[in-house]
Amino acid sequence: MIKKLTLLLLLFLLAACGGESAPAVTTEEIDLATLPDTIDVQMTAALQERDDVVLIDVREQWEYDEGHIPGITLIPLSEFESRVAEVPTDKTVVLTCRSGNRSGQVYDYLNQLGYDNVHNMQGGILAWEAAGLSVEQ
Repeated sequence: MIKKLTLLLLLFLLAACGGESAPAVTTEEIDLATLPDTIDVQMTAALQERDDVVLIDVREQWEYDEGHIPGITLIPLSEFESRVAEVPTDKTVVLTCRSGNRSGQVYDYLNQLGYDNVHNMQGGILAWEAAGLSVEQ
């Protein structure tokens, strides 16, 4: 009986692996209104080139200079309160930092100010680099 179940499970797994894959989702198909508060680096990378999405790095200038996501906007945490007007209200905003901690603080701050278009990138630039995604200096 166990051999039959094992064989059935193996056949099921082989069939599942050999089937046709689902079509890739384009960035235009991603519904920004349903994005969770925290998104992963793969979702961020998929959204990176959209005109209706802005990525903001809240690390300090020296950290940014060591390596950052191409095309990202820098608003250091130490300057954020005085530069908050630079955060767009008409676009989806993805915040990032080194590990996701400081950007999480900025996420909370912006939510307290009434921003409902912001998301935090989980894991920060460390997760971005670990995923093998492009970084520029």
